[in-house]
Amino acid sequence: MKTAHFRFYEELNDFLPPAQQKQTVTYSFEGKPGIKDPIEALGVPHPEIELIIVDGQSVGFDYQLQNNDRVAVYPMFESLDVTPLLRLRDEPLRRPAFMLDVNLGKLARRLRLCGFDARYRNDYTDRDVVDIGVHEHRIILTRDRRLLHHKIISHGYWVRSTHPDTQLKEVLNRLDLSHQVQPFHRCIECNGEIQSVAKAVVLDRLEPLTKQHYQEFYRCLDCGKVYWKGSHYEHMVSHLSHLLNDKHLMRDREVNPRA
Repeated sequence: MKTAHFRFYEELNDFLPPAQQKQTVTYSFEGKPGIKDPIEALGVPHPEIELIIVDGQSVGFDYQLQNNDRVAVYPMFESLDVTPLLRLRDEPLRRPAFMLDVNLGKLARRLRLCGFDARYRNDYTDRDVVDIGVHEHRIILTRDRRLLHHKIISHGYWVRSTHPDTQLKEVLNRLDLSHQVQPFHRCIECNGEIQSVAKAVVLDRLEPLTKQHYQEFYRCLDCGKVYWKGSHYEHMVSHLSHLLNDKHLMRDREVNPRA
């Protein structure tokens, strides 16, 4: 039997048993397996990985493991420039479009509230999530770490938290997306884009008091849901500002005033 020595860094330790976290793990093998196989055998899904260093040299997933190799495995570096080294995917996760599994419906609504393209349906199977995410080049978000072991997935993230507000902060911080938040640009119900619409166009859909007190309206281009700056608008803004720790959310970002 041959052996290689693996060290996983930062968030990748979340996938390891406590006894193997933040220390060198010895892996026994035969032949010359592609390095992705032992990494996933140790429990770390390949979409979570950005960089692999073997004996001081960056390698790809097709590298064949050798006896006595010393392997350092790093997570996604969204806020660091590692272009001089060998990235394990064609491009970093800069396009903020997501595909969420059935366990993350509340997170999907929060991402949409922040203006992100977040596709979700509670009747999608795991196969649907994988196929749509890959076909539409979306970042797959899941609470099921096993889902990320599908070979065709290149961009994915295992959401650690179980609380929706904390999940939102986790995703924005981990993927360095806080600066791209644009509240109230997407429909929280269907994920469609929202644009302004003349009051006369939606007049027949409004309640009498809404007709009397509000003049600016917005409509989802997909499902047709009508939005306006209603009574709960300030509450939503306050909650979002607190959640993102941004007291100037409304002043510093382009925001469509609708709720």
